[in-house]
Amino acid sequence: MQPLATLPRVETKWLEDFVSLAETRSFSRSAQLRHVTQPAFSRRIQALEAWTGIDLVDRSSYPTRLTPAGETFHAQALEILEALNASRNMMRGFQAAGQDTIEFAVPHTLAFTFFPHWLMQLRQRFEGAAAVKTRLTALNVHDAVLRLTEGGCDLLIAYHQDALPLRLASERYEMLSLGHETLAPYSKALAREGAKPPAPPAPEPLFRLPPARAGTSVPFLAYAPGAYMARVVEMILQRAEVPLPLDAVYETDMAEGLKAMALEGHGLAFLPESSVRQELRAGRLVRASAPGRFEATMEVRIYRERPQGARHTVKAAAQALWDYLGTQAAR
Repeated sequence: MQPLATLPRVETKWLEDFVSLAETRSFSRSAQLRHVTQPAFSRRIQALEAWTGIDLVDRSSYPTRLTPAGETFHAQALEILEALNASRNMMRGFQAAGQDTIEFAVPHTLAFTFFPHWLMQLRQRFEGAAAVKTRLTALNVHDAVLRLTEGGCDLLIAYHQDALPLRLASERYEMLSLGHETLAPYSKALAREGAKPPAPPAPEPLFRLPPARAGTSVPFLAYAPGAYMARVVEMILQRAEVPLPLDAVYETDMAEGLKAMALEGHGLAFLPESSVRQELRAGRLVRASAPGRFEATMEVRIYRERPQGARHTVKAAAQALWDYLGTQAAR
């Protein structure tokens, strides 16, 4: 018998991917529903097949269908996932002490910029907020959405852009709007020698769009490929009325990392307005384009699983908060 330590590992998300593919019979559709690229989704199905040691999907047919072995494994995968969900819900029942703690899944950018200020405003305006305890898990957008769909949090807060929507089924999840955010280019402020108070001139950007001199490139601090913000920036650049000569010199998937690099003068970065308010007031960062140019407006939304289809009992604190936010949205 093979020792347990040497057995290959299967990941739960592979099983969920396979179940989705069995339901949609389309690699592209399942990739959208699972919030991954189609190549990444295909690799995960292939990894599952390597783990089982047999082809589970007949790729010669369209729509895609399962092999006889795949049909058998589909039933097994459903049982495994159902058992895992039942076990998780059972364990959540032991967390009675945490029933007054609302668990949020929030993408990194919103966790650093939007959430602290929003929560403080909530405590000032919502009568029941004073007793609310919160637990925040900061993730990338894909993993934050998975946290909600897998039942690992009470609420998800995320950006929404009409051209780049999160694909959460409306019959299973409901949403409220919390406000709007503008993503725009910012640069370190250009130092002005001899500027004297009380009325120094408005700061100029070290880098600007379009560049001051034709034919010059602008050092660009970019979001890593696959990050939600990278897709929004790509949309902005595609919609620009003129080609922008950006030279990517650095990338990361976190807006705070780009802001730190911009503050040191390494280049220009597209940042959410809420993340740069203090730096703008202090004159350390400045808008790198004219207002209204090279920007995108995003909605900040909060999501939850609909109570009638929820896999676990909705916490009283989470329900009270949702009711309050719904009332505010209606106004």
